[in-house]
Amino acid sequence: MSSALPYKISVLVFIENAAGEQLLMLRAKQPNLGVWTPIGGKLEMATGESPFECAVRETQEETGLVVTTEQLHLFAMIAEKAYQGHNHWLMFLFRCKLPIGALPPDMVEGTFAFFSRAAVDTLPIPETDKKALWPIFDQHKHGFVSLRADCSVAPIEIVVEQITAGQASNP
Repeated sequence: MSSALPYKISVLVFIENAAGEQLLMLRAKQPNLGVWTPIGGKLEMATGESPFECAVRETQEETGLVVTTEQLHLFAMIAEKAYQGHNHWLMFLFRCKLPIGALPPDMVEGTFAFFSRAAVDTLPIPETDKKALWPIFDQHKHGFVSLRADCSVAPIEIVVEQITAGQASNP
């Protein structure tokens, strides 16, 4: 039963360049070794770090881009049950409203590249990203959605728990 697995809390930050291309990292470590994902990381729970604080920290650590919480938009929360059979994850998804000026240098976590949104769908990306995260980004990046994904079954079961419409005119 998946309930005995540890629970981890993380953030993902969707960042674009001025041309509207998505910044993705080819992961060099687990989870998601060898696939492309937005940047992000785990909350420092021992310090009481909030998801917004974590998104600000991870953005600077992984890309060098310095942002404030006001330059981030929380557009989704997703609970993944039994991801890869190892952990449950509670993820907070942010859209960075500040474009990044240049490709960050490679790091121990992985290498970076920019991709058009259409090209993202052709890349090796995690199954949950393909089925849930990118469609959520496309539909709700200016609003908010909460959902859960049961990764312990095939196909993955995704349930939307709440949607708040946004205004597409937001930068």
